[in-house]
Amino acid sequence: MGEFILSIDQGTTSSRAIIFDKKARIISMAQQEFKQIYPESGYVEHSAQDIMGSVMAVVAEAVVRADITADDISAIGITNQRETTLVWDKRTGKPVYNAIVWQCRRTAEYCEELKREKGAFIYDKTGLIPDAYFSATKIKWILDNVPDARRRAQNGELLFGTVDTFLIWQMTKGKVFATDYTNAARTMLFNIHTLEWDGELLELFGIPESMLPKVQPSGSFFGYTDKSVLGSPVKICSAVGDQQAALFGQLCTEKGSLKNTYGTGCFLLMNTGDDPVRSKNGLVTTLGASLSDKPPYVLEGSVFVGGAVVQWLRDGLKILETADDSETMAYSVEDSGGVYIVPAFTGLGAPHWDGSARGIICGITRGTSKEHLVRAALEGIAYEVADLVRCMEKDSGINVTRLSVDGGASKNNFLLQFQSDILDCETVRPEVVETTALGAAFLAGLASGLWQDFDDIRSTVKTGKVFRPDMSEEQREKLLSGWQKALRQVKAD
Repeated sequence: MGEFILSIDQGTTSSRAIIFDKKARIISMAQQEFKQIYPESGYVEHSAQDIMGSVMAVVAEAVVRADITADDISAIGITNQRETTLVWDKRTGKPVYNAIVWQCRRTAEYCEELKREKGAFIYDKTGLIPDAYFSATKIKWILDNVPDARRRAQNGELLFGTVDTFLIWQMTKGKVFATDYTNAARTMLFNIHTLEWDGELLELFGIPESMLPKVQPSGSFFGYTDKSVLGSPVKICSAVGDQQAALFGQLCTEKGSLKNTYGTGCFLLMNTGDDPVRSKNGLVTTLGASLSDKPPYVLEGSVFVGGAVVQWLRDGLKILETADDSETMAYSVEDSGGVYIVPAFTGLGAPHWDGSARGIICGITRGTSKEHLVRAALEGIAYEVADLVRCMEKDSGINVTRLSVDGGASKNNFLLQFQSDILDCETVRPEVVETTALGAAFLAGLASGLWQDFDDIRSTVKTGKVFRPDMSEEQREKLLSGWQKALRQVKAD
């Protein structure tokens, strides 16, 4: 058996392939960005060919860089941007439309209507609050708007999948049509209590069950890749939504453990064990990664725009040369000068769920500098996460004293120190911040037998840096009060 795991991390803006050894060390990595498509205001799409092409390119590059062959790989693990929706022809594998990305707001108006009329019904089954974020209304939009799509779907000619399903289908040359519990739970079509596709929801959205993949544990045998992928067949032994992968990669397998990922958005997840927690504070209930048919329940809060605000400062306002410059610039001023940035570029996610909200910069004076704007943007990310943590504490009854973090923006020391200060709790960054890819690798390695049990993998995870609070309660309350005032302006009619 091979001694390496190939982890494919298919994200919102890029695809990555990482080779891990048995000690969970990164042996090689390859990454390729791909085009973001914005056909109309609020619309976000990806080309399926761009997704697939970037994945195949980085897989080949990572394997070459590691100087290994397919025979050296114990298994492949796949983790993916969740909710992003693909519909393709069962016979040819060709998509009938671009992938509709999780950020896309084209169905927001319909979702507001759903929320009013069917909100409780949908939440009771799925743990989700009706929103354009999730897959169901994206599928419905494709069937309603692509010529002949609905007829073809009803005839059993079309398939639906989140990105994991599409990759597995393509890499096995159509032999395997499957997903895992974590991705299924984000479609707004899956009953998280019965662990089955829900007939009443399928009828509500007009989606034929023949379009839907088989659902199985995140860490389990999915099938073998076609020999064209790596030269000889390799087992695919995990598929998992990126945020649940990060939760597993942080080894948050005990009830009450939680992590936040600072990616394009921010995603706070808490493992709540065998019992689903019904949120009264705008969070959603979903399923976590496991190697069994009894996945744990997870409480989740999602912020639509997190690290993407730094990309906007760089690419939109052009006040940053690189994202890394944001840390230096934020530290160069004593405070934000009273400036607050609420980055609601595509509406507000949890706990507000206001699709019509848009971003705001407030508190600007003649003395405001670009450094103040950069600091305010980073602080805005931390405020968003703090709002989620407080809601999670109320819903779960668990006092958060330690927050595990990962994702690209978690490399920013200013952000993590401010996060610790504003939450008044430890913020812990692991040595390997690629925990999304690592979670998929752990699941694949456990399912394939490379690692025997949790003790086997626990010894591989090391803490990188711990940030401890260093702010007075008076200053914390003052800053949070200003943030709440800025939020009220965003949500004002």
